[in-house]
Amino acid sequence: MEEIKQRMEELANILEEANYNYYVLDNPTITDQEFDSYLRELETLEEKYPEYADPNSPTKRVGGMVIDKFKKIKHQIPMLSLPDVFNEEEIIAFDERIRKSGFNPEYVCELKIDGLSVSLHYDNGVFITGATRGNGVVGEDITHNVRTIKTVPMKLKKDVTIEVRGEIYMPRETLAKLNQEREELGLPLLQNCRNAAAGSVRQLDSKIAAKRNLNTWIYHLPNPEDYGILTHWEALEYMKSLGFKTNPANRLCKNIDEVMSFIHEYAEKRPKLSYDIDGVVIKVNDLSMQKNLGFTSKYPRWAIAYKFPAEEVLTKLKDIIFTVGRTGRITPNAVLDPVIVMGSTVQRATLHNEDYIIEKGLKIGDTVSIRKAGDVIPEVVEAKVERRTGNETDFVMITNCPICDTPLEKKPGQVDHYCLNQNCPARHIEGLIHFVSRHAMNIDGLGERIMEDFFNLGFIKTIPDIYHLDEHKEDLVSLEGYGHKSVENLLNAIEDSKQNSLERLLFGLGIGGIGDKTALLLARTFKTMENLASKTKEELETIRDIGPILAGNIANYFADVDNQALIDKLKELGLNMTYLGEEQKENNLITNKRFVITGTISFMGRDEIEGIIESYGGHPSSSVSSKTDVVIVGDKPGSKADKARNLGIEIWDEEKLYSILTDLGKMNE
Repeated sequence: MEEIKQRMEELANILEEANYNYYVLDNPTITDQEFDSYLRELETLEEKYPEYADPNSPTKRVGGMVIDKFKKIKHQIPMLSLPDVFNEEEIIAFDERIRKSGFNPEYVCELKIDGLSVSLHYDNGVFITGATRGNGVVGEDITHNVRTIKTVPMKLKKDVTIEVRGEIYMPRETLAKLNQEREELGLPLLQNCRNAAAGSVRQLDSKIAAKRNLNTWIYHLPNPEDYGILTHWEALEYMKSLGFKTNPANRLCKNIDEVMSFIHEYAEKRPKLSYDIDGVVIKVNDLSMQKNLGFTSKYPRWAIAYKFPAEEVLTKLKDIIFTVGRTGRITPNAVLDPVIVMGSTVQRATLHNEDYIIEKGLKIGDTVSIRKAGDVIPEVVEAKVERRTGNETDFVMITNCPICDTPLEKKPGQVDHYCLNQNCPARHIEGLIHFVSRHAMNIDGLGERIMEDFFNLGFIKTIPDIYHLDEHKEDLVSLEGYGHKSVENLLNAIEDSKQNSLERLLFGLGIGGIGDKTALLLARTFKTMENLASKTKEELETIRDIGPILAGNIANYFADVDNQALIDKLKELGLNMTYLGEEQKENNLITNKRFVITGTISFMGRDEIEGIIESYGGHPSSSVSSKTDVVIVGDKPGSKADKARNLGIEIWDEEKLYSILTDLGKMNE
């Protein structure tokens, strides 16, 4: 029996080494025939002697484990994301901030892989678990699928206990083959490599992941000091020596000029790579320097992710159609010949309003260039006038609502047209979708498509219907794609939303002009729905940032008998009508003052500074005017600083801002 066990271990080692040489080093050492022979021998022995079978055996690479659900895994060290930058000026500013701190850094440049972040844990060199990034603190256990990825070693070349992090991705060639197979089977095509990789590792059946030919690049060691490592480059080499696949494109750069050269080189090489990238990650190499630079509340200060400019492609503008928003606003939308932009198929793009279309001179039938703003939202860049044939037709703005045929109105000085029919069906469903959205009641499981389905099926026609959805439980379970567990989770999420703080409900109601920040201001100020509803327009105007138009919208909303009945109904259903957040902190330097930030602040991100200002009742703004109280000036501030000086507005430089934030205890968080 000992001989059998030894032979099984020997076969496993041969197969693991062959996998490493083939998939990581791209240097096969045995033939496919030999590999298959060894694999069949091991499978036979494991079937005959299951007591000796290793859970990390190479035979498990083909999948076969099916789980009921994904368990949660808490990361011992949080998996932080990196701050994005979008141009060379921001990269240079990053370098200058580090140099101002007294350092002369080397950098490591890594290609930013368009995949799914993963954390891998090993105990004495043996693979234990794999987890997604999740929210950075808690991820999902995807161990059963990670075992199927041939570039993930099941046993390291040294018996170390370690966690490494990297990216799971799908090669472009794999996606092309998968989509060819799916097209032949009449299945929906996978949109891009990133979504395909993410969907593959989130399969409950590991056989599906095993067929997807996923791959990995490993690029981060969370606790390098435990292994006597002094630089990030050393960490990459160490992980490579253990058997992990690290990207040969990684480069150690002596200065920011070499970083720029790397970026330009791979901007050109990007289309020819066998995998998708969307940028370059730039990290300070020296680990003691990283430690001194530290972290903000969200990001490390020693690394950034440069995003490549949006890719533009050409397609045909087939038509312009119109949709009605929850406030009655009419939005023209481009209907396009389907085209792949940044890896996903685009068939629609918003055209915002009539003026936008006229300004771009668009005609139906034009060849237009498309890109993704921020690599996410499709937008029409321009019409290719030189490609016109004479068969194009001019754009004409509609005069009546496309859903209820009510005449549209365009108020003086505004660019948007509105359907003022409160009972317009399209306007109503948009309001329902808004009510359950993330910044409103945040009901997980009620996305836009599902809300449309439930609306069309008659389950949800009004906001209170959402809280009666449990009456349709048996009907929901019988629908395609809905099981007992998913319906139960949805109903629990709806019930949980009743405990949301007042500002979420206020925002969800869709009162004209009330965004999430204004809703928070109103909730903090008036504490209860009843108190807010009792205020007159004149009383509301006394609140800073509540002007006469917004005050009128609020007062008119609560004066409407239908809206009163809706709020009474929601109260009967058990929805919270009280502000549950923290009391407004006050500081005489910040509270009730309007701030503008210009230039780059070396020690803290703009979003973080604005968040602190808001927490003390201040009001961040994007433009300088006579109403501005303070302008915070960082490096390379631009014209806003000059305008502030001309208007005699108080200016805080970095030193003063740092001192104020230190006094508030914000520099130690």
